[in-house]
Amino acid sequence: MKKLLNTLYVTSENGYLALDGENIVILEGDTEKGRLPLHNLEGIISFGYRGTSPALMGACAERNISLCFLTPQGKFLARISGKTKGNVLLRQQQYASSREETVSLEIAKNCITGKVFNARWIDFTAKKRFCFSGAE
Repeated sequence: MKKLLNTLYVTSENGYLALDGENIVILEGDTEKGRLPLHNLEGIISFGYRGTSPALMGACAERNISLCFLTPQGKFLARISGKTKGNVLLRQQQYASSREETVSLEIAKNCITGKVFNARWIDFTAKKRFCFSGAE
């Protein structure tokens, strides 16, 4: 099964988001307005001031589900996201390499060489297809 950008939009101003087991529960007052499995989501956007339970915030952070809070009019308030992916040391080396002209030049040469090779390869395969198809 492939997950496709599944985002929950909570547009109720009085909606409170809570965690019940592995489900997100949307509460208005004491009544349950909706329930959705947490594993189906990649993001939650809440338009309102009531908020979210700390348990749900922690569960979303663990599963890399972004949680965004907006005012009822759509003005950004806050965003919560999980752990940062990637290697910090690698990123630091990339920034350091970008500051050195000789290293940057070598990287640029390799990128351009790759692009020229790919363009020539596409040109070669296109000529081969059309020349042998009897369209001369």
